Amino acid sequence: MPTYIIERNYVDQLEISPEVAARLRPLNDAAGVRWLYSFLSLDKRRTYCLYEAVSADAIRRAAVLAGLPADVIVEVTGRISPEGVLSPI
Repeated sequence: MPTYIIERNYVDQLEISPEVAARLRPLNDAAGVRWLYSFLSLDKRRTYCLYEAVSADAIRRAAVLAGLPADVIVEVTGRISPEGVLSPI
């Protein structure tokens, strides 16, 4: 399944809890996407999320269902290590 990085920008600082994250799973399942993990910016107003999904449109559908932004969606196909080794994702 393709892998995507999603940049999400928030007006207010993001507050996340295990309960909030648990509510996202059924919405993601309904759209056919799988949230792997996210990075949170220092100011808590931006996340960079790694997802598996059949398409960028599926990620957009999941974002709408969850009421989340999906400002930039980029399909990624490889990972480069500090040693310069390219590995498929």
